[in-house]
Amino acid sequence: MHAIGQQLEKNFPGLKVIYVTSEDFMPKIRRALLSVTDKTGIVDFARRLGRKGVELVSTGGTARLLREAKLTVRDVSEVTGFPEMLGGRVKTLHPHIAGGILAVRSDAGHMKALEQHGIVPIDMVVVNLYAFEETAARPDAAFDELIENIDIGGPALIRAAAKNFRDVAVVTNPRDYSRILSELSKRDGELSPETLWYLAQQAFAVTASYDRTISRTLTGLSPLDGAREENVEALPALLDLSVPRSVALRYGENPHQSAALYATGETGVGGARQLQGKELSYNNLVDIDAAWQLVQEFNEPAVAIVKHTNPCGCAEQPTLAEAYRKALECDPVSAFGSIIAINRVLDPETATAMAELFIEAIAAPDFSREALKTLTKKRNLRLLQVSETAPSLVIKSISGGFLAQTEDRVTLRPDQLEVATKRKPSAEEMAALEFAWKVVKHVKSNAIVYAVAGQTVGVGAGQMSRVDAARLGASKAVLPLTRTVVASDAFFPFPDGVEEIARQGATAVIQPGGSVRDKDVIAVADRLKLAMVFTGIRHFRH
Repeated sequence: MHAIGQQLEKNFPGLKVIYVTSEDFMPKIRRALLSVTDKTGIVDFARRLGRKGVELVSTGGTARLLREAKLTVRDVSEVTGFPEMLGGRVKTLHPHIAGGILAVRSDAGHMKALEQHGIVPIDMVVVNLYAFEETAARPDAAFDELIENIDIGGPALIRAAAKNFRDVAVVTNPRDYSRILSELSKRDGELSPETLWYLAQQAFAVTASYDRTISRTLTGLSPLDGAREENVEALPALLDLSVPRSVALRYGENPHQSAALYATGETGVGGARQLQGKELSYNNLVDIDAAWQLVQEFNEPAVAIVKHTNPCGCAEQPTLAEAYRKALECDPVSAFGSIIAINRVLDPETATAMAELFIEAIAAPDFSREALKTLTKKRNLRLLQVSETAPSLVIKSISGGFLAQTEDRVTLRPDQLEVATKRKPSAEEMAALEFAWKVVKHVKSNAIVYAVAGQTVGVGAGQMSRVDAARLGASKAVLPLTRTVVASDAFFPFPDGVEEIARQGATAVIQPGGSVRDKDVIAVADRLKLAMVFTGIRHFRH
């Protein structure tokens, strides 16, 4: 290595090569500052540091806890020569603390400054932050309580130690205590450069996440009473995508693509509890989410069978078993190897029926004990317990950026409907139209859904023209199309789509309306004696 350096200096006059070894990155831990909100394992960690000759400096409740455990501890106020003040708001923001952390040990000027001001270096900072996230999660948390749980000194200490990671170990997670103690024992009180850098990276992630949580929580809250202000912009000026990785997946959509699941919590498909079955794949998760979102549209027992994000069968019936039977009738061939979602606790009768079909995964709010007993015989079948999520932004990536929009949670109200044709739909037709409208919302555009009350009959998904979607939906139908109704996710641009669904046997149609050719479309519907309802709402799904 030195020979290479000498050659470089020879080839480039004026160049000075500095030789750095791993010894420059392994500080001896002699003094540690401990100030933690999460006190898990801190007493044992501090005790074992003390046994290694490390001087312990601490604050407030942490210092009291360590003294109760009979450990020798110096108060921060003793180090700074200044008492804690403002109810604990100010205690560590002092040159005797910041200087001891930030001083670069290899910089003679830094070390001389410490000596001049009587500052002793701090080699380890053990800090975790005020429990702001836990406080914010409480529905009864007052605005002032949120403000008081914003840590000031903690992030400053963490950032200072992480910035000076070559000389200072920064510990923010109790899970790292055992690793650190083990390495200190093996290295005679020193930590490797790899460990110091790992700890610094963890520290920066902690402070970044903490600040994002504060910003996200306080945005839109009134400082007067803590209530959420009206007319808060739904789309934030800064899109926060800081989400922890939940699990690494075997691969993405295809084996040559890497993938992982990033989950925001324990709700929805991202936070589902897998009760049994093979490891979930990227495609499994996409399809499960599509099925889960569809089945949430219904109040009565409902089943959605999905293949490649599109429903190949959906039904809402008085019982779950009947809903499953009718959903499967729509397209039993495509249902092979599908994803199924239900909106009720899975009962034994429905589970027994499902066990007869090859299914990739079943998502449900819960599973009865008898249903689990039946389905766990199929060891590879994935069973997911999913809880409902609150509304959130829908985010998609594009090259060079992200698209964000609010969720399509609009529901159909009877007073919004406009009967555009001379004939009004019958009560039976209207029930079928309302059902079909809920389903077509979850079909890739261009989308056409043939249905009867509570049951899909044919699904035409993802076509480049609406008339082709009408033909495809009809061609996929196994059940008779006579006296079905049709839902279209967007308006009919030409009368040919209406002519096609009438040719297949449909008697009524629900669509947004709004085409420049609406009059022509209505005229054809009247001629064919169809009932047509306009919603004024479009449900494109790309």
